[in-house]
Amino acid sequence: QLQASGGGLVQVGGSLRLSCVGSGFALDDYIIGWFRQATGKEREGVSCISPSSRVTVYADSVKGRFTASSDKAKNTVYLQMNSLKPEDTAVYRCAAVSTERGWRRCIIHDMDSWGTGTQVTVSS
Repeated sequence: QLQASGGGLVQVGGSLRLSCVGSGFALDDYIIGWFRQATGKEREGVSCISPSSRVTVYADSVKGRFTASSDKAKNTVYLQMNSLKPEDTAVYRCAAVSTERGWRRCIIHDMDSWGTGTQVTVSS
């Protein structure tokens, strides 16, 4: 089970840190993806991270602004979001996929387990 938290209302240029806590399995054994969906729009992949190797990929729209990281002891993956823009407004969810072909599956949103969402609203 995955649970995302940390969303909220922030002004343009502000920062938020989202958390994705895993229970019942070790996040280190999976590739964890962050996804977002704005109202009326399709889901967008934000990042994929391997907690064990710390290798991370990002969508072009967030490169240089967002950073994914992990804490094995807390079984948690984070998404640090800086320089937020109004277009970052969305419900953010984390999801897990097995490492076998995991990178490709994460990029195409073919995840094994989806967590709850957390709303991020960036006001201008």
